[in-house]
Amino acid sequence: MPSVAFHTLGCKVNHYETEAIWQLFKQAGYEKEEFDKQADVYVINTCTVTNTGDKKSRQVIRRAVRKNPEAVVCVTGCYAQTSPAEIMEIPGVDVVVGTQDRSKMIGYIEQFKKERQPINGVGNIMKTRVYEELDVPDFTDRTRASLKIQEGCNNFCTFCIIPWARGLLRSRKPEDVIQQANQLVEAGYKEIVLTGIHTAGYGEDMKDYSFADLLQELEKVDGLKRLRISSIEASQITDEVIHVIDQSNKIVNHLHVPLQSGSNTVLKRMRRKYTTEYYAAKIEKLKKALPGLAVTTDVIVGFPGETEEEFKETYQFIAENKFSELHVFPYSKRTGTPASKMDNQVDSEIKQQRVHHLIELSNQLTKEYAAGYEGMELDVIPEEKDEETGLYVGYTSNYLRVKFEGTDDLVGKIVKVKLKEAGYPYNMGEFVRLAKESEDRVLA
Repeated sequence: MPSVAFHTLGCKVNHYETEAIWQLFKQAGYEKEEFDKQADVYVINTCTVTNTGDKKSRQVIRRAVRKNPEAVVCVTGCYAQTSPAEIMEIPGVDVVVGTQDRSKMIGYIEQFKKERQPINGVGNIMKTRVYEELDVPDFTDRTRASLKIQEGCNNFCTFCIIPWARGLLRSRKPEDVIQQANQLVEAGYKEIVLTGIHTAGYGEDMKDYSFADLLQELEKVDGLKRLRISSIEASQITDEVIHVIDQSNKIVNHLHVPLQSGSNTVLKRMRRKYTTEYYAAKIEKLKKALPGLAVTTDVIVGFPGETEEEFKETYQFIAENKFSELHVFPYSKRTGTPASKMDNQVDSEIKQQRVHHLIELSNQLTKEYAAGYEGMELDVIPEEKDEETGLYVGYTSNYLRVKFEGTDDLVGKIVKVKLKEAGYPYNMGEFVRLAKESEDRVLA
């Protein structure tokens, strides 16, 4: 039986797609091998979000070639899409497929075995208008299932290469999304995470169907307990979406709303489509609809031209809006984007200081948010056992990470845990009991 090994770099969408590619290999009679072992085929799913992503991708490709020079080395993903020629130049790379036509990968591998000529299967992503359907009936991780609902992005922010790697926005057919949601629930998943490149942009390319409509249909999926939206832009938080979230029994009270900067002048240079005032108003509305809502966000510091004053505006905005956690990134130049050519690039030492300030603020905000739940019983889905402490780790619906004493049979089930002590990165809890299946409204 031929064997295949995978290595995934980058985001959740890549991890989702690796699972889908594995399904194709499984159907073709392959068995899965660990990446650092000998395999007949190596598949590297690459990332290109930063120049470092490219570099890491190249390192992993070389590692596979060294591991088994006889193996077929196949490279896919975003870096493969934007720079196929660069990848083809790496000695030992046999097949390159971009961010679509993944179903042709096994055919290309067979063709390579016969002809022994490297194959570049990368097409022009900007011409693609149809969502590529890839089936993922279940995941290696047994507790949370990702469900990809769209591909691509039309925003063209000045720091971002992704539209060139993923193409323009295209939505998956609603019936395919619902069918897969049902399939995942049947496979035993209690929680589904809606994911994509620009997730809540779903439906923008459709005539009479929106993201709010999709959420409403997913509400009817029997046996689904938690529905999580991986990321939603401020501009996508429409009154319809707020209404659906307000009425929902399944959508969890945690949303990730990328901010990138709390300064209007920086947002403008980034070509983001909102002001801080607009963003704050949307968050306010959401928190009314979902009391206790946890809002997490992404922030880029040291964007070209960011002054001390602009950074202070960002710091202030974050402190005032009480996010429950920040993902902080120092701006890094991405070749091929408008921002990489902008004047006044910020010194890396200043960037690091600013990152440090925001991470301190994030830790403080995370603890403050969690402290509001001390002494309360929360619903947790345990995901794994922490080897060091022997405690079980899981998330509440509002994304608090909780550690508590438990047993193996609890993994993947919804359990009641009392929050004893708020902390960062973990909160300490105490197992109370299994949650009754009849408690359909998953409360935080």
